[in-house]
Amino acid sequence: MQLKIQGYIEEHQKTVQNFAQNKLGIIEETVELIKNVFDNNGTIYLCGNGGSMADCQHIAGELIGKYCKKRRPLPAITLSTDAGVTTCISNDFDYSDIFSRQLEALGKDGDLLWAISTSGTSANVVAAAKTAKEKNIKVIAFTGKPNSPLEDISDICLCAESEKTNHSQEVHEIAYHMICELIDEDY
Repeated sequence: MQLKIQGYIEEHQKTVQNFAQNKLGIIEETVELIKNVFDNNGTIYLCGNGGSMADCQHIAGELIGKYCKKRRPLPAITLSTDAGVTTCISNDFDYSDIFSRQLEALGKDGDLLWAISTSGTSANVVAAAKTAKEKNIKVIAFTGKPNSPLEDISDICLCAESEKTNHSQEVHEIAYHMICELIDEDY
């Protein structure tokens, strides 16, 4: 059992080390884009499935509530939190439309979609990114595997470059906490 635990930690460290060596510029670009959205009265919309949806809720909480310091609330909406809306769309249309239909209704030029899919292939997340592009909404993607459809249509993509979902999610959490901390400095 200890060998398995050690192996897990080593793989985690390898993924985080790759992030530290190769992805910090993406964090800077992401922070600048998000600050531009907030400075121009835009809203951040977040979407993902499962654990990624939970990360979206976590990010929205950090932005609307606070991360480390008390500051003004920043507009962020997780597109999966209204069960009535998501079940209506998935029932009356298709599950792949649950995020794109909401973004179509709510999003506007100057807003931002923060899309999280460790595979980079989740149909509903990719559909939301396509809708965002149609509406002139910038897209930040957090993925796990390189060269995905989501990465291809995003403006900025932080790819954890891991075959394992859990390690991708661990890098994503580090990254979004860094982003929230850097956002905190200016608001």
